[in-house]
Amino acid sequence: MISGRMKDYPLAPAGLNWRRLKKGVLVTGYMGGWAVLKPEEFRLFAAGRLKDGPALKRLEKANLLRGRLDFEAACTDWRDSNEYVSKGPGLHIMVLTQVCNHSCVYCQAGETTGRSMSAAAARKAVDFAFSAPVPGLTIEFQGGEPLANWPVLREAALYARKKADATGRELALALVTNLSLMDESKARFIAEQDISLCTSLDGPADLHNANRPFSGGDSYAAAVGWIKHFQARRGTQPPGGPSALLTVTRASLGRAREIVDEYARLKLPYVFLRPLSPLGQAARRWGEIGYGPEDFVRFYREGLDRVLELNLKGVPIREKTAFLAVKKIVGSQDNRYVDLRCPCGAGLGQLAYDWDGGVYTCDEGRMLAREGDLSFRLGSVRDGYRRLISSETVKACALASSLDLQPVCARCAYRPYCGVCPAYNRAAQGGLWGSMPANARCASLLGVFDAVFERLLDRRTGPVLESWLES
Repeated sequence: MISGRMKDYPLAPAGLNWRRLKKGVLVTGYMGGWAVLKPEEFRLFAAGRLKDGPALKRLEKANLLRGRLDFEAACTDWRDSNEYVSKGPGLHIMVLTQVCNHSCVYCQAGETTGRSMSAAAARKAVDFAFSAPVPGLTIEFQGGEPLANWPVLREAALYARKKADATGRELALALVTNLSLMDESKARFIAEQDISLCTSLDGPADLHNANRPFSGGDSYAAAVGWIKHFQARRGTQPPGGPSALLTVTRASLGRAREIVDEYARLKLPYVFLRPLSPLGQAARRWGEIGYGPEDFVRFYREGLDRVLELNLKGVPIREKTAFLAVKKIVGSQDNRYVDLRCPCGAGLGQLAYDWDGGVYTCDEGRMLAREGDLSFRLGSVRDGYRRLISSETVKACALASSLDLQPVCARCAYRPYCGVCPAYNRAAQGGLWGSMPANARCASLLGVFDAVFERLLDRRTGPVLESWLES
């Protein structure tokens, strides 16, 4: 059984969910508190016959007992984790161009020829982003390959900094790039403007170059060369050094340890093990590069174990998915990752701006628009912020990503830590409401959370995972 709803019990809050793990039975509450019981303890608890003792104390400490509930602490944790709902989108993704000089097998965003954002549209997008009533903004430049539209990137960055100074708002600038068009002049500007960098790295050279063909040369060499350049210039740890994203294809399976070792060798702060999404080129080539959720979970377990193994040897690298999960599970913190929020970040935590000034609930929604599906388009930067953010589309995404309204999700033990992606559901299953757990993203996340909890409960690896919150 995936999960179940507890029988009503005087000491238990309504809606308590559970899941069997190797170490026992995981019991979770609506606010995120959790405890693990031995099977016999769980049987007694479910029957309302668990007496005072260590098990009951664990449940009380996790704030899972109605009669001993610390309501103020529970509300504080819940408020801090869900504060974003009332604030507005803090992440604003600007797609500066459709043009890209790579031909990635899973491409979701670029092409060799395409249109680019004008300087006027970029300024309007920045103005629109600053309309969001949030104390701090992150503007992330993407493509295609954003460096292919360098003059507009440069102008948009300077304009955003000027606007932040004038309004007293906090501003973080970020750039997602394959680094192949980088040069010393661009690198100097990026450093001067304190723009954080993220690139793609799919693993060792042969795997990376197979996934990311580059007509202009060696994709891996270009990425690694500039990673080292910026590390030497700004340090290896964030926010100084660049980070990298991994896309897991069928060719990656069985090579998780090699991939993690490559990230560790390059002194990258974390490796982000995520399943492939059926968007863009990946959807068209799924039979060639895709895989099932059970394949991904196997890959993920191997990769996470290698990260923890390296940590125990003193190598400072984290796995990002586990880190995001642990922030919620142990730290009761909003992990700021819009894909693992309830409701999700579509319109509430992020907005995406296409090259033509079109505004979308999220970057995945913008990608779907390139396939002719405009379900997630809100309007244009020429429209008013309040009109777009209060649109039926944003409301529909919020409803579709509310786990309380998903029958299986509402009964899942991982409900407090998880999130639904309506854009993924639309791409994979044709509607905003996914069919769980037949949905491959759901099945993959179940496996990921199982792996994280199993390692949190392990005496060797649990303290390592918890230590990630301290660094």
